[in-house]
Amino acid sequence: MDADSGRVLAASNPDVQLEPASLTKMMTSYIVEHALVKGRLNESDQVRVSEHAWCRGTSAESCMYLPLNGSASVIDMLRGVIIQSGNDASKALAEHIGGSEPAFAEIMNAEAKRLGMKNTNFMNATGLPDPAHLSTARDMATLAQAIIRDNPKYYPIYSEKEFTYNNIKQGNRNALLYTDPTVDGLKTGHTENAGYCLVASSKRGNMRLISVVMGTDSMQARADQTRALFNWGFSSYETIKPLAAGKVLGEAQVWFGRESLVKAGLDRDLSITLPRGQKDKVQAVTRLLPDLEAPIAKGQKVGEVVVTLDGKTIATQSVVAMEAVEETNFIVRLWHHLKRFLSNLF
Repeated sequence: MDADSGRVLAASNPDVQLEPASLTKMMTSYIVEHALVKGRLNESDQVRVSEHAWCRGTSAESCMYLPLNGSASVIDMLRGVIIQSGNDASKALAEHIGGSEPAFAEIMNAEAKRLGMKNTNFMNATGLPDPAHLSTARDMATLAQAIIRDNPKYYPIYSEKEFTYNNIKQGNRNALLYTDPTVDGLKTGHTENAGYCLVASSKRGNMRLISVVMGTDSMQARADQTRALFNWGFSSYETIKPLAAGKVLGEAQVWFGRESLVKAGLDRDLSITLPRGQKDKVQAVTRLLPDLEAPIAKGQKVGEVVVTLDGKTIATQSVVAMEAVEETNFIVRLWHHLKRFLSNLF
């Protein structure tokens, strides 16, 4: 998947439900990061480690090795989730935010629905096996895209190669971080049933790709398959941004407003992914909605940009009002009603 445009460049069984194992922790970390960005959590907040969250140090699960009934800061636990894949940190954060891990799973599922992850159901914050705990490659790519897009302050953590807590240093299990400098995330996963899984992202030049590999039979296989996907994607496709956010694309007529026109543009860059060598054939046309009526809120959709390649539509994006337009007074509204009535007659 191209991270900017969201276009899927290649897929095999993208919507088959599989056990995501510790890829699950991407949603746990996403929710924590989002709470930090919104100010609902602070990095220095202390999170208690309950008996349910505490890892007993067996070889059956990944642990940050938090002390029972002790505490650690949110930012340390976030690193423990992302870098060390700590089940203890995931559970402790889940209880801190949701009150209990099952309640946090409901928050995870609500976020999955909001992001458009149509075939995902979370039962826990860690990815430990549960028959109803399932996701898909497409949904995991969607989640990775949201992490990169929505929480850029915390995305660099996904590229950190090691983290030391409680005098225990553990390395990031994403092997590509050590061999490919263009790879900067995201998360590995493994259980006996799930196999070896990897969601990764690579940026080369101004293009970023996301790869999801699930169910391979070894750590080497998931790394090799991801590397092959990236090499093919970057050599075969390119991403262009023909229109930038904030640029005025036109003015739409507004009825019953204090202003008769509203400036229209994009609230995010228009990103298009296409086969290499095709960018000169791309055309983008702005279509503004007729009969807009005040009040108009800033950011409200007032049209769309339609992008074509060789006459075929390849993308659309909403055009929004770049300023608010308030409703005018009663007398002027009556005059506008009359003008619109007469214009429809003739």
